[in-house]
Amino acid sequence: METLHQLRQGLEHAVESLTDGWRELGQRATGALTRFKSSAAHADEGAPLPGDMPITSGWAFLAADVFEDDDKVVVRLEAPGLKREDFDVELHGDVLSVRGEKRFERETGSGRYRVVQCAYGSFRREVALPVHVQADKTRATYRDGVLRIEMPKAEGVKARRVDVHEG
Repeated sequence: METLHQLRQGLEHAVESLTDGWRELGQRATGALTRFKSSAAHADEGAPLPGDMPITSGWAFLAADVFEDDDKVVVRLEAPGLKREDFDVELHGDVLSVRGEKRFERETGSGRYRVVQCAYGSFRREVALPVHVQADKTRATYRDGVLRIEMPKAEGVKARRVDVHEG
Protein backbone atom coordinates (compact mmCIF):
# COMPACT_ATOMS: atom_id res chain seq x y z
CA MET A 1 0.00 0.00 0.00
CA GLU A 2 2.92 2.34 0.82
CA THR A 3 4.37 1.77 -2.68
CA LEU A 4 1.06 2.61 -4.33
CA HIS A 5 0.85 5.84 -2.32
CA GLN A 6 4.43 6.81 -3.33
CA LEU A 7 3.68 6.01 -6.96
CA ARG A 8 0.57 8.16 -6.88
CA GLN A 9 2.49 11.07 -5.31
CA GLY A 10 5.23 10.74 -7.92
CA LEU A 11 2.70 10.76 -10.74
CA GLU A 12 0.90 13.81 -9.31
CA HIS A 13 4.23 15.62 -9.01
CA ALA A 14 5.15 14.75 -12.62
CA VAL A 15 1.80 16.00 -13.95
CA GLU A 16 2.07 19.21 -11.91
CA SER A 17 5.61 19.80 -13.17
CA LEU A 18 4.58 19.21 -16.79
CA THR A 19 1.57 21.53 -16.39
CA ASP A 20 3.79 24.25 -14.90
CA GLY A 21 6.24 23.86 -17.79
CA TRP A 22 3.52 24.24 -20.42
CA ARG A 23 2.07 27.23 -18.56
CA GLU A 24 5.47 28.93 -18.43
CA LEU A 25 6.11 28.20 -22.11
CA GLY A 26 2.74 29.70 -22.98
CA GLN A 27 3.41 32.84 -20.95
CA ARG A 28 6.88 33.33 -22.42
CA ALA A 29 5.62 32.76 -25.95
CA THR A 30 2.75 35.22 -25.68
CA GLY A 31 3.21 37.64 -28.51
CA ALA A 32 6.40 35.96 -29.76
CA LEU A 33 4.58 33.44 -31.95
CA THR A 34 4.42 35.19 -35.30
CA ARG A 35 2.65 34.20 -38.51
CA PHE A 36 4.76 34.21 -41.66
CA LYS A 37 2.46 34.61 -44.64
CA SER A 38 3.42 33.36 -48.05
CA SER A 39 4.29 36.39 -50.09
CA ALA A 40 5.27 35.18 -53.48
CA ALA A 41 7.43 32.56 -51.77
CA HIS A 42 10.14 32.74 -54.35
CA ALA A 43 13.83 32.19 -54.16
CA ASP A 44 16.13 35.17 -54.13
CA GLU A 45 16.54 35.03 -57.92
CA GLY A 46 12.80 35.41 -58.36
CA ALA A 47 12.33 31.87 -59.69
CA PRO A 48 9.47 29.81 -58.27
CA LEU A 49 10.31 27.14 -55.74
CA PRO A 50 10.76 23.60 -57.06
CA GLY A 51 7.73 21.32 -57.05
CA ASP A 52 9.11 19.12 -54.27
CA MET A 53 9.57 22.12 -51.98
CA PRO A 54 7.08 22.16 -49.09
CA ILE A 55 5.10 25.31 -48.33
CA THR A 56 7.53 27.63 -46.61
CA SER A 57 5.20 29.93 -44.73
CA GLY A 58 4.11 29.12 -41.20
CA TRP A 59 4.56 30.09 -37.60
CA ALA A 60 7.83 31.01 -35.91
CA PHE A 61 9.04 32.65 -32.73
CA LEU A 62 10.35 36.20 -32.95
CA ALA A 63 11.38 36.56 -29.34
CA ALA A 64 11.68 40.08 -27.95
CA ASP A 65 13.18 41.66 -24.86
CA VAL A 66 11.92 45.05 -23.67
CA PHE A 67 14.34 46.99 -21.45
CA GLU A 68 13.59 50.31 -19.77
CA ASP A 69 15.82 52.66 -17.81
CA ASP A 70 15.38 56.29 -16.73
CA ASP A 71 15.89 57.70 -20.22
CA LYS A 72 14.96 55.11 -22.84
CA VAL A 73 13.17 51.94 -23.87
CA VAL A 74 15.11 49.33 -25.82
CA VAL A 75 13.47 46.50 -27.73
CA ARG A 76 15.65 43.62 -28.91
CA LEU A 77 14.01 41.30 -31.41
CA GLU A 78 15.66 38.04 -32.45
CA ALA A 79 15.26 37.76 -36.22
CA PRO A 80 18.04 35.62 -37.70
CA GLY A 81 18.50 35.16 -41.41
CA LEU A 82 17.45 38.64 -42.46
CA LYS A 83 19.18 41.77 -43.71
CA ARG A 84 18.62 45.25 -42.34
CA GLU A 85 16.80 46.18 -45.57
CA ASP A 86 14.22 43.45 -44.84
CA PHE A 87 12.71 45.39 -41.90
CA ASP A 88 10.08 48.12 -41.74
CA VAL A 89 9.92 49.59 -38.23
CA GLU A 90 7.09 51.94 -37.21
CA LEU A 91 5.73 53.44 -34.02
CA HIS A 92 1.95 53.71 -33.60
CA GLY A 93 1.40 55.46 -30.28
CA ASP A 94 2.74 53.10 -27.62
CA VAL A 95 3.05 50.13 -29.98
CA LEU A 96 6.20 49.26 -31.89
CA SER A 97 5.43 47.51 -35.16
CA VAL A 98 8.11 45.51 -36.98
CA ARG A 99 7.27 44.15 -40.41
CA GLY A 100 9.54 42.29 -42.71
CA GLU A 101 10.04 39.45 -45.07
CA LYS A 102 12.26 36.42 -44.75
CA ARG A 103 13.06 35.17 -48.21
CA PHE A 104 13.82 31.59 -49.04
CA GLU A 105 17.35 31.06 -50.30
CA ARG A 106 17.66 27.84 -52.24
CA GLU A 107 20.67 25.59 -51.73
CA THR A 108 22.62 24.95 -54.90
CA GLY A 109 22.89 21.51 -56.38
CA SER A 110 20.52 18.82 -57.51
CA GLY A 111 19.34 17.56 -54.12
CA ARG A 112 15.99 18.06 -52.46
CA TYR A 113 14.79 19.28 -49.09
CA ARG A 114 13.75 16.60 -46.62
CA VAL A 115 12.95 18.88 -43.67
CA VAL A 116 11.97 22.54 -43.69
CA GLN A 117 11.35 23.93 -40.21
CA CYS A 118 12.16 27.59 -40.82
CA ALA A 119 9.34 29.95 -41.66
CA TYR A 120 9.56 32.19 -44.72
CA GLY A 121 7.40 34.98 -46.01
CA SER A 122 6.19 38.32 -44.72
CA PHE A 123 5.60 38.86 -41.02
CA ARG A 124 4.44 41.52 -38.59
CA ARG A 125 5.35 41.62 -34.91
CA GLU A 126 3.92 44.21 -32.53
CA VAL A 127 5.38 45.03 -29.13
CA ALA A 128 3.48 47.12 -26.58
CA LEU A 129 5.73 49.76 -25.05
CA PRO A 130 5.56 50.51 -21.30
CA VAL A 131 5.71 54.32 -21.75
CA HIS A 132 5.44 57.07 -24.36
CA VAL A 133 8.59 57.50 -26.45
CA GLN A 134 9.99 60.09 -28.85
CA ALA A 135 9.32 58.58 -32.28
CA ASP A 136 11.47 61.14 -34.10
CA LYS A 137 14.56 60.16 -32.07
CA THR A 138 14.15 56.40 -32.36
CA ARG A 139 17.13 54.48 -33.76
CA ALA A 140 17.26 50.89 -35.04
CA THR A 141 20.27 48.69 -35.72
CA TYR A 142 20.57 45.09 -36.92
CA ARG A 143 23.55 42.94 -36.07
CA ASP A 144 24.17 39.21 -35.61
CA GLY A 145 20.48 38.35 -36.09
CA VAL A 146 19.22 40.84 -33.51
CA LEU A 147 17.19 43.94 -34.36
CA ARG A 148 17.76 46.54 -31.63
CA ILE A 149 15.45 49.54 -31.42
CA GLU A 150 16.32 52.30 -28.96
CA MET A 151 13.60 54.84 -28.17
CA PRO A 152 14.20 57.83 -25.90
CA LYS A 153 11.37 58.37 -23.43
CA ALA A 154 9.06 61.30 -23.97
CA GLU A 155 9.96 64.25 -21.74
CA GLY A 156 6.94 63.90 -19.45
CA VAL A 157 7.65 60.28 -18.54
CA LYS A 158 11.34 60.38 -17.69
CA ALA A 159 12.11 59.38 -14.16
CA ARG A 160 13.53 62.04 -11.94
CA ARG A 161 14.92 61.87 -8.48
CA VAL A 162 13.06 63.66 -5.70
CA ASP A 163 15.08 64.58 -2.64
CA VAL A 164 13.46 63.90 0.72
CA HIS A 165 13.98 66.71 3.19
CA GLU A 166 13.55 66.70 6.92
CA GLY A 167 10.14 68.10 7.77
